[in-house]
This record gives sequence, C-alpha cells and structure tokens, in this order.
Amino acid sequence: MDKYLICGLGNPGYEYDGTRHNTGFMVLDAFAKASNIVFEDKRYGFIAETTIKGRKIILLKPTTFMNLSGNAVRYWLNKENIDQSRLLVISDDVALPLGAFRLKGSGSNGGHNGLGHIQQLIGQNYARLRMGVGNDYPRGGQVDWVLGHYSDEQMKELQPAIDLGVEIIKSFVLAGIDITMNQFNKLGKK
Repeated sequence: MDKYLICGLGNPGYEYDGTRHNTGFMVLDAFAKASNIVFEDKRYGFIAETTIKGRKIILLKPTTFMNLSGNAVRYWLNKENIDQSRLLVISDDVALPLGAFRLKGSGSNGGHNGLGHIQQLIGQNYARLRMGVGNDYPRGGQVDWVLGHYSDEQMKELQPAIDLGVEIIKSFVLAGIDITMNQFNKLGKK
C-alpha cells in the first residue's frame, strides 16, 4: 500500500493553540475532523492515520517544537518507509498575506525555522504548503507575531484557506504534486 506522510508544523502545548505558527497543525486538525480520525501521542509527535482509495495517510504534528521539526519528519519517514516524494509539510509563512497559500514541490526554507531544520536533515526536495499569516508587525517583532494568536476576525479570513488545505492534502495523495499545484495555486493568491 502506498503511504504518505503529511506533516503540519507547530509547537506543542495548549499555550500555542490558535497561534499563527501553529497554522500547519490547524490544517491537520481540520483534515482529521473531516476524516473522523483522532490523533494519538506517539514518538516525536501526535499521529493520526486514515486511508483514501487504498492509500495510507499518516498525519504528523511534531511534539519536538518548531526548531527541531526535522527530527520528527525523519523518524516517521524512516519508521514507515515512506519516500520523500510522498511527504507534504504544511507551515505558516509571513511572506504571504493572511488567507493566501502557495504549494511547491521543493525549494528553500524561506527563513522558516521548522522548514530549515527539516532541510538540514533530509534536504529540500519535498513538497510544502505555505499558509500565509501576513506580516503586520513592527521591525524586530516577527517572533511575537508568529507566536501571537489569531483574532476571531482573522480566523474567518484564514478558514477558507484551511478548508482548501484539506482538499490539497487529498489531491496531493491521489493526483500528485504537479496536478495539485496546477489546480490549487491559482486559488491561493490574494
């Protein structure tokens, strides 16, 4: 059976729920809810599993904290013997406006610490979905911004992108990265 690892980036712990840096977790939570599956606390992360049309999907929310996300990704790729071409990492991105998103087949970490650590451990040849969180912060205020909580109004603006994120995961698993990029990237522009 073909297996896929879908990793949403974030920080573990109640105090980080609903923060911009945990947008990756939010997409996975929405996917799990739509698939009627629950996360279990396992090694290096919370794991939930499901299948779509005979393909196994493993959702991973690392518990390593953002800057060490690569440890969780590498462990689960190896443990489940999943090829890197079947890995999709979902992260927040301050370079994109709130509610925008961009799907890429590979590339740089764009200054994102979670993506940076994954890149150190497995290279940059993996698919990533970058979810825009905006950058309405003063110079030097990036850390406070990404660790800040979304307002209700901002969540309303973000929700359509989260919902599309769920569809992107399904498409990535069923149709592959190229078709999924062609289909969804035009919807992610703001």
